Amino acid sequence: MTAVPARDDARRKAPVNQGCYMRAIPDASFTEVVSPNADTLYSSAWLDLSEQPLVLALPDFGDRFWTVPVLDAWSNVCAVVGRRRNGPSAGPFLIAGPSWSGATPDGLTLLKSPTTMNWIIARYATSGPSDFPAVNRLQDETRLIPLSDWTGTPGDYSPPVDVPVPAGADATTPPVDQVHALGGREYFTLLNQRMADNPPDPADAPIVGRLAELGIAPGASLDGLSPERLAALDAGARRGPEVLRTLLARAESAHSAGWTVHRGLGDYGTDYAKRAVITLVGYGANLDADALYPHATHDADGRPLDGAHTYVLHFDAGEAPPVDGFWSLTMMNERHLFADNPLNRYATGSPHPQAASTSSSACTGPSSPPSRVTGPRLRCDAPAEPRRPLPQRY
Repeated sequence: MTAVPARDDARRKAPVNQGCYMRAIPDASFTEVVSPNADTLYSSAWLDLSEQPLVLALPDFGDRFWTVPVLDAWSNVCAVVGRRRNGPSAGPFLIAGPSWSGATPDGLTLLKSPTTMNWIIARYATSGPSDFPAVNRLQDETRLIPLSDWTGTPGDYSPPVDVPVPAGADATTPPVDQVHALGGREYFTLLNQRMADNPPDPADAPIVGRLAELGIAPGASLDGLSPERLAALDAGARRGPEVLRTLLARAESAHSAGWTVHRGLGDYGTDYAKRAVITLVGYGANLDADALYPHATHDADGRPLDGAHTYVLHFDAGEAPPVDGFWSLTMMNERHLFADNPLNRYATGSPHPQAASTSSSACTGPSSPPSRVTGPRLRCDAPAEPRRPLPQRY
C-alpha cells in the first residue's frame, strides 16, 4: 500500500506520510481493506512519526457525514475527528508520536498517538457517481504536511514524488495473504522490530512478560533460540489463521439465525482475541460511537446464506435503522470483501435511491435476519456461493 515513489490514486497507493484518495467506489477486485463499505469514498495514509509530527488539514464538509479516525500500530482508534465530535469542520491538527515532546504551535490541536506507526482511514459519505466530484474536491483539500514544512497555509506544501521504494516490496499480494504466508521466525522477528517503536500498552505487561520468555520482546533477536522454540513459533504462525477462523465461526454460530454485532471495536484493551479477529475481517473498524457493523451468515430459518437463493429484508414504514449519518447493507464474500456479481452492485441503503423508492427493499436492521419471502425487492445477483450481508450504521 506504500511501495510507490509517489501518490497513485488509480492503484490506491501512496508513500508513507502521504494520503491516497479513492476517487470512486471500488469494485470486487478491491482487496486492500477487509469489510469495506460502498457508501463512502476512502482517503488513506500510513504514518511514520519517528522523525517529526504531521499536520492534518481538513476542509469544511458542510452537511456531509465525515469521519477521520487515526489507528495506532495495535489497531486501536487513538484519535478521531468527524461530524459526531466536530460538526462540519475542524482542525488543523498536529499528529505526534510517543517520542515527541515539543510545544504545539499556535493554531494546531494536538492528537497524540502512543505508537510511531499509524493509519488514517478517512470516510466521506457519498450518494453515488454524480456526487463523486464533490467528494473528490474534499479529498483534495485533505492534506498531510510535515511540521517542519507547515506555514499555516496547507496549499504551500507539495509532497515529494520520488520517494525511494524498499527493494523487494510486494505491492500486489493482499496484505492479509502476505501476513498469513510468514513463517514463525519471520513473523515474530517483525513483531520484535515493530515493538521497539510501537510499545505495548502498560496494561499488556502480563502477556509481554510471558512472551519475553519465548524471545518475543521489543527489539529482541530470535537468533539465540533453540531449534525446539523456533519450531514452536513456526507451528504457532501456521495455526494462527485457523484459530482466528475458529473464533469467528464460534461467534457467528451463537447467532446462526440472526445478526452478530461485535461491540467494543477500535478500543480493544487486553481482549487480544477480538483484536485479532477484527483485524482479519474488519481492519480499520470505527469506534462503536461512530459505527456499528451487524453481519449475518444465515437466514431466518438458520440456513447459510447462498447466492443461489433470493432474499428479502424488510422494514415497516418508518422503521429504518436510526442513524445520524447513514445505514447500508453490503454484500460480502467469505473473505469479507465485496462479492463479485454481474450488476457490480455491492450495497443498498439510505444513500442509495433504489432503496428509498422500494417499499420492501433488500435492506435490514439488527432485529430480523434475511428471509426467503415474496414481495417487491432489490436484486444484487451473485454466483451460487456463500454470502455475508453486512449492515453498516454510521
